[in-house]
Amino acid sequence: MCGIAGILAATNASPPDPAALAALERGIAHRGPDGSGQTAVGRVALVHNRLAIIDLVTGDQPLFAGSAALVCNGEIYNYRELRAAMPGITFVTNGDCEIPLQRFVKGGADFADPLRGMYAIAIHDRAGRTVTLARDPFGIKPLYIAQTPAGLAFASEAQALLAAGIVPRAVRPTARDELLQIQYTTGAETIFPGIQRVLPGETLTCADGRVIDRRHTEALPAGPPETIDEASALARMERALTESVDLHQRSDVPYGMFLSGGIDSAAILTLMSRLNSSPVLAFTAGFDAPGAADERAQAASVAKSLGARHETLEVTEKMVWRHLPEIVGCMDDPAADYAIIPTWFLARRARQDVKVVLSGEGGDEIFAGYGRYRNAMRPWWLGGRVMRGRGTFDRLDVLRTRPAAWRDGLAAAEAHVSAGGRSRLQVAQAVDIADWLPHDLLLKLDRCLMAHAVEGRTPFLDSGVANAAFRLPDGLKVQGHMGKWLLRRWLEKNCPAAKPFAPKQGFTVPVGAWIGGVGERLGPLVAAQAGIAEIADPGKVATLFRNAAGRREQYGAWHLLFYALWHRTHIEGRRAEGDVFSYLAAK
Repeated sequence: MCGIAGILAATNASPPDPAALAALERGIAHRGPDGSGQTAVGRVALVHNRLAIIDLVTGDQPLFAGSAALVCNGEIYNYRELRAAMPGITFVTNGDCEIPLQRFVKGGADFADPLRGMYAIAIHDRAGRTVTLARDPFGIKPLYIAQTPAGLAFASEAQALLAAGIVPRAVRPTARDELLQIQYTTGAETIFPGIQRVLPGETLTCADGRVIDRRHTEALPAGPPETIDEASALARMERALTESVDLHQRSDVPYGMFLSGGIDSAAILTLMSRLNSSPVLAFTAGFDAPGAADERAQAASVAKSLGARHETLEVTEKMVWRHLPEIVGCMDDPAADYAIIPTWFLARRARQDVKVVLSGEGGDEIFAGYGRYRNAMRPWWLGGRVMRGRGTFDRLDVLRTRPAAWRDGLAAAEAHVSAGGRSRLQVAQAVDIADWLPHDLLLKLDRCLMAHAVEGRTPFLDSGVANAAFRLPDGLKVQGHMGKWLLRRWLEKNCPAAKPFAPKQGFTVPVGAWIGGVGERLGPLVAAQAGIAEIADPGKVATLFRNAAGRREQYGAWHLLFYALWHRTHIEGRRAEGDVFSYLAAK
């Protein structure tokens, strides 16, 4: 796991500026504290910062083969199998990242087709005078580009492009409205004008400092639900999950896993416990707020039943206010998901023992766990509802102008994934996998873990698992008020301590209670921020924080607090340091 960046100068522009390359390298340094490397040939320069996970001795980058050079952020889990399928190739490393390079040299732009893993890759072909950029189909690893008159720049994090002066710091209003309404932003365009995401599954071919071709690989299999009985489906699912977890454990450094009280992480721990001869190290977070949903006891029960070594962490209100500017600061591509708080603290704790953690992101999307999916399955005349049809601020009289086009990106995703005879449930899942998953959940996991140089791996987000699960009959995903039916049936037999048929509790963070306790003090500070004053009435903001008693008001207050901190860091360019009160009060 690493950070990558680079500059492709246009034909009429100067070669890449060493100062800009140094700024890019500094901007992604936290992603790879184990080493750095660069290559610059003509008008193309590649930058790499390394977090050493596989092949600790010979795996430094850039890697070279023939006329091509590669930098990669990610892991190719099936690298051993792909090596064996390439007889006659002389490999110069023992690592996973040489596979895409050798495949590119042999076959060109379709090099990523058989890769199983998470990756953002850049390959400079000196002979062909091209740079190829590729991102994994689920978008587990990030990649951003910025097109300017001087050429094309790319980086693992948008903030590196800002720090290097590639594009100015500014806000795109439509994306800001999305962020406030649904807590993340959709599609290729980011909140920063001039910075785009390479979308999940995209392979871009670039020449003369611009994109000249785009290819796309879908994460999900096409087609409507198939016909399969429960016994056959269970056997197929177990094979796919076992293989995926086994592949995701390939590492030359210690690894562990994040364990919640839910069934996704319980399933992963069940399989890890089977596949490891020594106890698996599992980390769980809990909260000190009265009445907060605390998963530590349930997680401890699961860990004990599976013989895992269980480490718990209590996240206190004092810790949150002390570190929240840092936490929000790592979310350069903003997602106001309050789960960033425990994820950041868990990563900080895990780094004391491991460099790799397996996590359950993707389980709800692949196996249909969310309540909103059950609503989406019903036609409108039976109470069905469009997912995310209402935004956070629709019923809060706080913003100066009511957001108008905030749902356009979601509508575009819905239209894109609806073809091919998919059921209503499949469409709802596919929409989330196209946007919510890469632009919220996986972004959160990437930034919060990489802030502490920890690699996060997601076994549910694997082509084998997707092929085994996505086209299951709707009735094997949802029965009555219960989602993830097949996964629950499997856990019922293999880990009954997980209580798989207990009602889904949902993972909540007590931000509302924390904000309520300091609303009188925090509200005026948030209202006074330049980013907030631009979009909201300061008096109404202060009132919202002072009276944040209901769920809607608490969500609104949290989104405004997140945006105030994010704007101060990534638009105003202030260093995220100090507690939340001193950071917001600083002149």
